[in-house]
Amino acid sequence: MQKDAFAEIVEEALMSLPEEFSRKLENIEVVVEDEPPEEVLRELGLRGGSLLGLYHGVPLKRKSIWATPSLPGKISIYRIPIMALSGTREEMRGRIREVVIHEIGHHFGLTDRDMTVAEHEPPQAEEPQAHSKPRKTPRGQKQ
Repeated sequence: MQKDAFAEIVEEALMSLPEEFSRKLENIEVVVEDEPPEEVLRELGLRGGSLLGLYHGVPLKRKSIWATPSLPGKISIYRIPIMALSGTREEMRGRIREVVIHEIGHHFGLTDRDMTVAEHEPPQAEEPQAHSKPRKTPRGQKQ
């Protein structure tokens, strides 16, 4: 798949995000690159083809209004490794969306472990809350 068509799918994944997340991505650049640079793979202790995306930057939960301004964050989506792992166009579309969401998770400060746990845990149901008025008791008696 050509880089332009791949980039369109990445853009679709970004546009499908709920507004509460997408509005917090104002200072993030998302780029499509063919493959991760060798120095990045070495630094992370990975082999070629095993890295599908990477967040470069300071996670939001570690930023402070008192900190020295930093460069905007950047998310790299690696086209060739994703294409190599995808059998069909739809499988690739799903994998791109997963990688985009995963890297955005890092932008919000989630670790790989946080995301793995969240992916495998069933959603927590909220416990019903009783909304009743407090009972009045006569003076001098305890409830």
